[in-house]
Amino acid sequence: MQETKDHFEHKSKTWDLNSKRVKNAGAIADAIIANIALKSDMTIADFGAGTGLLSYFVAPYVDTIVAIDNSPSMLEMFKLKCNEFECKTQLLHHDLDNDTLPHVYDGIISSMTIHHIANQQKLFEKMYAMVAQGGFIAIADLDKEDGTFHDDNTGVFHFGFEREVLEEIVKNAGFKAIHFETVSIIKKPHREFSVFLLTAYK
Repeated sequence: MQETKDHFEHKSKTWDLNSKRVKNAGAIADAIIANIALKSDMTIADFGAGTGLLSYFVAPYVDTIVAIDNSPSMLEMFKLKCNEFECKTQLLHHDLDNDTLPHVYDGIISSMTIHHIANQQKLFEKMYAMVAQGGFIAIADLDKEDGTFHDDNTGVFHFGFEREVLEEIVKNAGFKAIHFETVSIIKKPHREFSVFLLTAYK
């Protein structure tokens, strides 16, 4: 894996203290659980797992979650609370912007991560290769915004997404049964930001 700067190193220890972040992860997890037939024998990947907020809520419904992140400090915080998860966990330090993983999973979940990836077409093609036949993706991120969601846009390549454009990218990667729904509204002092969940199958 190529060495990349850990943009989250100074944030990792306090990441879970943000109540908006926890609430958003819980809402995304609820939508995944409602839309995807998760099974107790599944091994799924959490892309951009961070400290494990999304994984924590999904853990009771699957056998194993593989946490994939390019931030060593975030994965270290994930590792510290692995014993609290109601499933088995594994950690992988990888950057899907540059790396291709040979592993195959029953599904991939992700929360607020893909706007940090420059090339969306390549990303979803990699995800397609990483999902077993009949497997799923459940990807949550921001609807198109004005660039004010983050206080610092370092490492941000997309100010949210237009759903129609992202749907075409996902379709071109090979996925089927593509579905979007709004799952959360993040309220900030200057405005509100909507979060979608994209689900699709191989």
